[in-house]
Amino acid sequence: MKYHLLNNIHRQIRQIDSCVFRGVFDKTILGVVLMLVVTTSAPFAQVPKGYKGKPFKDAEYTQGAQLIPGRLELAYYDLGGEGIAYHDTDLINNGSGKLNREPDHQRPGVPEYLVHFRANEGVDISFTKDFADFNHPNKVDPKVNQLYIGWQDDGEWTNYTVDIKVPGLYKIITVYGFQDNKSSLWLNNKKAVDLILPENTGDFHRWTQATVGEVTFPVAGTNLLTLHYNKGSNLAYLDFVLVKQLPATKK
Repeated sequence: MKYHLLNNIHRQIRQIDSCVFRGVFDKTILGVVLMLVVTTSAPFAQVPKGYKGKPFKDAEYTQGAQLIPGRLELAYYDLGGEGIAYHDTDLINNGSGKLNREPDHQRPGVPEYLVHFRANEGVDISFTKDFADFNHPNKVDPKVNQLYIGWQDDGEWTNYTVDIKVPGLYKIITVYGFQDNKSSLWLNNKKAVDLILPENTGDFHRWTQATVGEVTFPVAGTNLLTLHYNKGSNLAYLDFVLVKQLPATKK
């Protein structure tokens, strides 16, 4: 951070072409430089100091930080392990590390990558299957082979390092199954909004879609989102749809 600040100051000083320094650093010039630094730096957020998680990335998914506006895939929570990137009440991934290892869950043609996705981590992840998710009517069908987080328990959470391209007010849309409960979304370690699931679908594998809340992202750049869960639902993703862009910060 100090390195970037000093670089920024140096750059701003060089841009003041009309100023000549003759052994005395004029206070007015100093004020201009500092004002330029503060104004330039203001629109960009910082992940909370000391956070050690990193955006999810592997051989298949190489993008890194997920982008907003856009879709936040919940299975792509940060790297870093228990207590840093996530908290789960047990050590077992009950989907990829347990259920999906059973013979009747080895679905034909499904890539091994999905079947055992992040199998050695504590967050419980599975994917939509023909015999469980598409053998009955859904109000809204999820994607085939859609990864989702299930087996949720009260107090569990997952972290997401995101890159916010446009500051503004966003509505949040999700595809979920089962209970009409609520989760909460935190921004840079501060609670931002409750996500209200409005309808009980009757089963973990009966899916619907709903707008579950609104959130304002005041600044662009790298931010940390934390999703805190309550027991009782399968959640696939959060779509962040821009409603109103914030005015550009004057420079």
